[in-house]
Amino acid sequence: MPPAPLAFVDEALAELRRQGVSRPLRVLDGEQAAHASVDGRSVVNLSSNNYLGLTTHPALRERALEATRAFGVGTGSVRTIAGTMALHVELERRLAIFKRTEAAVVFQSGFTANAGTVASLLGRDDVIVSDELNHASIIDGARLSRATIKVFPHGDAAAARAVVVALPRTQKTLLITDGVFSMDGDLGALPALCDVADEFGCLMMVDDAHASGVFGRQGRGTVDHFGLHGRVHVQVGTLSKAIGALGGYVAGSRSLIEFLHHKARPFLFSTSHPPSVTATCLAALDVLESDNGLIERLWDNTRFFKAGLAALGLDTGRSESPITPVIVGDAALAMKLSDRLFELGVFAQGIGFPTVPQGKARVRTIVSATHTRDDLSFALDAFATAVEELGVSRAS
Repeated sequence: MPPAPLAFVDEALAELRRQGVSRPLRVLDGEQAAHASVDGRSVVNLSSNNYLGLTTHPALRERALEATRAFGVGTGSVRTIAGTMALHVELERRLAIFKRTEAAVVFQSGFTANAGTVASLLGRDDVIVSDELNHASIIDGARLSRATIKVFPHGDAAAARAVVVALPRTQKTLLITDGVFSMDGDLGALPALCDVADEFGCLMMVDDAHASGVFGRQGRGTVDHFGLHGRVHVQVGTLSKAIGALGGYVAGSRSLIEFLHHKARPFLFSTSHPPSVTATCLAALDVLESDNGLIERLWDNTRFFKAGLAALGLDTGRSESPITPVIVGDAALAMKLSDRLFELGVFAQGIGFPTVPQGKARVRTIVSATHTRDDLSFALDAFATAVEELGVSRAS
């Protein structure tokens, strides 16, 4: 008898279980909130990208319901045939104003925005110069483009410049970085990379998924945070993290956006966002532009929680954002720490290879504007108990 065609899947799963890193999906029983019910347990939620608590904001809920009543639950078509509604056009207009660019286009997710844009802008004769820790969507888009991929050490703009210097000036070159890196919480070397792009005529692109709604004036992202307007040709953002809904977008020149209308495969071949989602995103922009207190509370909570983890002597790496990893190294230990925290009432997911490098497994935490000090103090007490019980090494 020949082997079962999917036998390799069972073998791979068995190996993950042997390593202690096989993870069941946690199930959220109610709202995505700072204090949530997960797998039937009430927990302080430190695993959500819901930075500003907008997933449950009353204004966003109401706009979603209004749009559903007025326009239905779906669009029934891709954008280039019959799926472009006035709501979509208005959201893109507002996003362009928000990002200080000429135009914007919305994609079904941040992943498709990155992958579809990179794959459509570059071809086999071009070069992509990419930070080694860039998001998987950038990596996949680069591979789909068939361009030559040159990877530089994380955050090392001098190394990126050395790569660019060695390239023929006739080659189209894309220089790309995350704005905020999702596993370490640090900022990309965007100002120095913009200097390289300016010097050598590179196309400059930033993925601001974890910076949108967090950094910059009213949450405009790292381009605004660093004062780089006009120097980043392609800005990618998300609508599913701080914005609280679903989707991704690209902001840039009118010609760039028109090009993506014709060339970006996820835009061309995916049904457009439901009216409720689009209206929700518009409401989120209204909140961002009118309520500076949300971002202030996010950063106040971030500083408090980081200080608490530091006082426990935990290794939080190079985080500069509300994403704060507790790095333990061994993947099985990271999962045990995550499980023990859950038993103690804190949901902070363990993350290992291939999401992070071997030997760099961690429990990743993310605070939000809607966590209370009691929530965060409770979580810090749980960390103190769990790391002591499990013998987690402290930072040197």
